Formats: sequence, C-alpha cells, structure tokens
Amino acid sequence: METVKSSKLNISLEAVAWGALLVWWGVTELLPGLPKGTGAFGVGLILLGVNAVRRLSGAPISVFSTILGVLALLWGGLDLAASLLSLPFEMPTVAILLIVLGAMLLGRELVRSKKE
Repeated sequence: METVKSSKLNISLEAVAWGALLVWWGVTELLPGLPKGTGAFGVGLILLGVNAVRRLSGAPISVFSTILGVLALLWGGLDLAASLLSLPFEMPTVAILLIVLGAMLLGRELVRSKKE
C-alpha cells in the first residue's frame, strides 16, 4: 500500500516539475533581457526543489535529476557571474561542469563502496 502512495506522489511531483520547467522556459523566452544564465539557474532550482520535496515526503529522490539540477545550477551561476561581473576573460564553463560531474560520480562511488 505504501508503494502505491509513494508512486502516485512521485508521478504528481514529476508533473509539477515538468509544468514548472515549461513555465520557466516560457518566461525566459518572453523576457530576453534577463541576464545570461538565468534560465539554467532556474532549471537547477526547480530540479533540486522537486528532489527536496521528494526527500521530505519520504519518496525516493532521483539521482539523475539531482545531478542535472546541480550542474544546471552551477552552469547558470557561472554564466550569471560572468555576465554580471563583466570578466575580462571567458569563463571555462564546460571544463568546470565536467570537473564537477566527475567529482560527483567519484564521490558517489566512494560513499557507496564505504557502505558495503
């Protein structure tokens, strides 16, 4: 009985997340004057927010969407910082994202191997 309730909650949260992502995408398209990186930052917040609600409600979190949320948040933050600070050099965003993704995957495996 508990898995049916958890499954329904997960489906509802997924629908809310998709709705929020589509609304956010529409807002960023309607307002082209927003600073660069605002869209990715918002996507990261939405994905991490949905996983926070899942965690608080006892539903299993999605590791994939958590990783995507962290990367989107970082990507948006880097783009926002670069555009707002008017840096005299180009931010190596892709390199930083690859490093963070690799560190997250390595950290996850290290934590998993210590539990066993």
